[in-house]
Amino acid sequence: MTKRTSAKYKIDRRMGENIWGRPKSPVNRREYGPGQHGQRRKGKMSDFGLQLRAKQKLKGYYGDLTEKQFRRIFSEAERVKGDTGENLIGLLERRLDAVVYRAKFVPTIFAARQFVNHGHVTVNGKRVNIPSYRVKEGDVVAVREKSRQMASILEATQLPERDVPDYLDVDHSKLTATYVRAPGLADVPYPVIMEPNLVIEYYAQN
Repeated sequence: MTKRTSAKYKIDRRMGENIWGRPKSPVNRREYGPGQHGQRRKGKMSDFGLQLRAKQKLKGYYGDLTEKQFRRIFSEAERVKGDTGENLIGLLERRLDAVVYRAKFVPTIFAARQFVNHGHVTVNGKRVNIPSYRVKEGDVVAVREKSRQMASILEATQLPERDVPDYLDVDHSKLTATYVRAPGLADVPYPVIMEPNLVIEYYAQN
């Protein structure tokens, strides 16, 4: 689990957006940033500021990955043929914790990381406890038999504010999710606008 788990609302406040679309986000009540200077009037943000914020927002969305982890995923997205921004989103969505979250087996991406870490998940019948494990097309991700009665799972599957995207084939009665295909940016149900093009610009200059 990352050190930021307990501070997920701070990420929302820092960005000034409800990046996970949660009903309890403080941004729903206060749109200014955290801390004593949070209510200062904001000046026009520089290009660098916009690029940095786009990077921090995308990185924060996936459980606030470390810079090293995120940079490594970005470098891989650059090496693969095709659009780097689309490749980046595709690689992030292939993480096992992201698939568990998208399948609505858990309420938050932070809970997904913990859920995988604690050994509650199998991939093609084998237990996997590495949140960054990358699923492939056709892989079946499932909640282990022993873990299926957990209250948090039953609660998460009923959450109205999130839909399961169509690149996953999910059966909530069996708590299984098949990874059908790699998604593009337009396929991913982000509650806010993500701008991978600005992330590319950020890394091009830094």
